[in-house]
Amino acid sequence: MLEALTGTGLAGAAGLNAYIPLLAIGLLDRYTNLITLPDSWKWLSNGWVLIILAVLLAVELVADKVPLVDHANDVIQTVVRPTAGGLAFTAGSTSETVTVTDPGSFFESKQWVPMLIGIILAGTVHLTKAAARPVVNTLTLGFGTPVVSTAEDATSVTLSVVAIIIPVLVLLFIGLFIWLMWWVVTRRRRRARARAAAGATQYTQ
Repeated sequence: MLEALTGTGLAGAAGLNAYIPLLAIGLLDRYTNLITLPDSWKWLSNGWVLIILAVLLAVELVADKVPLVDHANDVIQTVVRPTAGGLAFTAGSTSETVTVTDPGSFFESKQWVPMLIGIILAGTVHLTKAAARPVVNTLTLGFGTPVVSTAEDATSVTLSVVAIIIPVLVLLFIGLFIWLMWWVVTRRRRRARARAAAGATQYTQ
């Protein structure tokens, strides 16, 4: 159960920012005892890999905070974030952490299962984020973009650390995410109805 929550939290964080959870896993494995990656995932804590992830993160942090550029970035990230989510879920759920000391039995040898779950989770979070961003941009005339993006980055960092240290709190994120999905769907339906009503009014005139 805790392994699944760790993987879920890391995949969810990847859906918000592809590089933060992978960088968090690598740094915490390299410099702390909070997580110990299995041998097959030790490459994540390699110095060169960490540098590359840091550079990609820097680019992402800038691109995601500029209106219009953030939309283009989301299109590119449609492939990157789910992939990162699959990697993060698999690496996190098969690692020893401060709360999980025997992850070996989790999914046993079926490594494709956590990879697929991570891809789906991160993809769902990414698509919800991408759908919510135009609504935020419209409501705030673009001024809310850097604020929301910064909040998403902070959430990704927090969720990555929480997933490793206190995975049970990931349940709170799941609840908040379900509420966000409901909000996005509701807002988009209202906008569609408003456009339809405006079109009908113009037609009758």
